[in-house]
Amino acid sequence: MIKIAQKLKDQLWWLIITVDYNYSRISIADHDLTDDTLTLWLEDKQDFKNSLDECLQLDISVKNFAKIINAENLNSYEGQRLHPNKQFVYKTRVQINEAITWYKQDATLVEQQWAREAMLKTILTQLVETEAAVDKDW
Repeated sequence: MIKIAQKLKDQLWWLIITVDYNYSRISIADHDLTDDTLTLWLEDKQDFKNSLDECLQLDISVKNFAKIINAENLNSYEGQRLHPNKQFVYKTRVQINEAITWYKQDATLVEQQWAREAMLKTILTQLVETEAAVDKDW
């Protein structure tokens, strides 16, 4: 579970309401990856902003971004390996590289985009599910 500050939750809810709960209208206007943080600037596809200052800035720790890359199996593929001692072939997930190293060095531009979109989808899903669970407890 990704921790989201209450102020950011409120801003995300405002964005969700603005797009009439049509999550496909939320797009990533720009992104930046530092050693500590993945920053996504979000906007409504039907209301493009003139500058990033007008977009919703979402900061995510690199650790959480790596978890999503691993959970979505973006840095691995289904393959076969030969057991070193018993000499039989078995199916397994073959990791290309560690999550962030894969993102920076191995992933194509499209795969990087998929990773960022998976991160956004995870955050929006978590936000809606946790709020729905809170409302249910009322």
